[in-house]
Amino acid sequence: MRSPRWRKTSRAAAGLALVAAVVFGGCDLNEDADLERGRNLFLAKCGTCHTLAEAGSTAEIGPNLDAAFAAARAEGNDADTIEGVVQSQIENPRPAEPDDTNTYMPAELVTGQDAENVAAYVASVAGIPGIKPPTAPGGPGGQVFAQNGCGSCHTLEAAGTTGTVGPDLDQNLPGQSAKEIEESIVDPNADVVSGFQPDVMPQVYGSQIAPEGLQDLIEFLMTCAGDPQNKACQ
Repeated sequence: MRSPRWRKTSRAAAGLALVAAVVFGGCDLNEDADLERGRNLFLAKCGTCHTLAEAGSTAEIGPNLDAAFAAARAEGNDADTIEGVVQSQIENPRPAEPDDTNTYMPAELVTGQDAENVAAYVASVAGIPGIKPPTAPGGPGGQVFAQNGCGSCHTLEAAGTTGTVGPDLDQNLPGQSAKEIEESIVDPNADVVSGFQPDVMPQVYGSQIAPEGLQDLIEFLMTCAGDPQNKACQ
């Protein structure tokens, strides 16, 4: 899926924190939200633009969500307040200027219950001091796979993921070379698997994942795709 682009300004993060301090205070929007689905959706659709420590995302295209909401938490605003702000931003992002329409978050990246799930997830983790992402199986490469939301789109038994938006990695990766796997990550439109569409997988991982992390990810996929019982994948 294409990654949205935001204007990179500290004012955007400050604006989110300010709204958090004054809007939606104390309202309990969605007690039954699916936080796990919200996390997976965040990784797939939001983590390519936003930093959020618990998700392991470090993108700087949009506001740093930890920075945006840490001050609100410190001032006593609760998760319900933050949830309301996030949901409002998803439904109605700041309007684009006529001459700068490609640097703003598009409206309704997620909708309905999915928007509520994402908002509830962000509200449960954003701005909490010292929070870290959960440890994923498969060592450093498995952690890169998890933190970049790969499992929200791909099935990989070793990672415990069952995504169907993209190809089943257990079926498609065994036998591929490191170079072929790298190309599928950094240039996903170069060779699209039959039955899937181009321009679905984000094309930012070549710059977003550090070179060392990319090599860890490739090694993890070469070792574990189709071989989940390999001890290196545990």
